[in-house]
Amino acid sequence: MNLIFRTILHRILSTRRSPLGITDVGSMTMRVLPTDVDLLRHMNNGRYFSIMDIGRMDLLIRAGGWQKLERKGFYPVMANETISFRKSLDLWKKFQLESRVVGYDEKAVFVEQRFVVDGQIYAQAMTRARFLKRGGGTVPVAELLETIGWDDEQPVMPAWVQEWADHVALPVSRAEAPSTWE
Repeated sequence: MNLIFRTILHRILSTRRSPLGITDVGSMTMRVLPTDVDLLRHMNNGRYFSIMDIGRMDLLIRAGGWQKLERKGFYPVMANETISFRKSLDLWKKFQLESRVVGYDEKAVFVEQRFVVDGQIYAQAMTRARFLKRGGGTVPVAELLETIGWDDEQPVMPAWVQEWADHVALPVSRAEAPSTWE
């Protein structure tokens, strides 16, 4: 909710930007605003994840998938996210947010995202998104691909990405997941 105005702005701007293929790298120019920083005057680590939401939305809109998913009542939710930081993004720093679909499995779509300044990676993240139906239930990836009209070959996803997803997965929501510390 704290990025609602920025999200609305980019939702509108994304429809006016050049179209992309679903496997293209989407890039957005952004700036670190006062509402993005912590007491050390650099972007708060949690803010990266919120800004990444905007990048994935932009990629999906520009690839023409957002509109098709909305019509069917499908929407994305994050299942897993991880990020590595290299350099700080300080107040007022301009950066590029790059987003690219790296692959999918039978349940989810994997998107890599980078925060880049002058061609240098400042932070890099991997995300795993599932899609849900407004009426309830999950959208199988096969149905998702059919809905958005994905006719490209499946990208060759790095092996570590699927291994990462397997290692960080929690039990499904219908299963027990007791909090016990060992």
